[in-house]
Amino acid sequence: MQNLANAMLKEFGKTEVPMIGFCEPEILKISAEEIAVRIPLNDRTKNHLQSMYIGTLTVGADIAGGLLAFSMIKQMDLPIDLVFKDFKADFLKRPEADVTFRCTEGAKIQKMVQSTMSDGERVTEPIAITAYCPDKFGEEAVATFILTLSLKKRT
Repeated sequence: MQNLANAMLKEFGKTEVPMIGFCEPEILKISAEEIAVRIPLNDRTKNHLQSMYIGTLTVGADIAGGLLAFSMIKQMDLPIDLVFKDFKADFLKRPEADVTFRCTEGAKIQKMVQSTMSDGERVTEPIAITAYCPDKFGEEAVATFILTLSLKKRT
C-alpha cells in the first residue's frame, strides 16, 4: 500500500500541485489510523539559515493531514470534496535535518467521512499534525500544526 501511495503522491505532485512534487515527499507509513511523511532537507527545501523553509513545512503538514483524508475517501470511492479551512503552526525548534510529518487522526477523519455521507452536511474539524527531525532530535517535536479540515458530500 505504501509503494502505491508514494506513486500516487508523486503523480499528484506532477499533475495537480507541483509544489508538492518540488518538495519530493516520501510516505513512510500509511494506514487507516495514521500517516508519516518525510520531506528531505536539501537545496530545494531549506532557507537561508540552512533549516527547512516555512513553505516546505506547510507543504508537509498539508500532505500529512490531507493525504490521510484523501486516501480514505478514494479507497471507499466516495463523492466527497476536501478542503482546509484554516491553518495554525507553532515552530518549536529549527528543523535542520529531514523532517517527518505525522498525523494520527484517522479515527476522527473516518467519523467526519461517515457524518457527511449520512446527512450531506459540511463537517469541519481541527486535525493535528506534528513534525519531527528524527536524526537530530528523535521524537521531540520541531513544529506542531492544526489544520481545520472541511469535508462535504458532493451533490
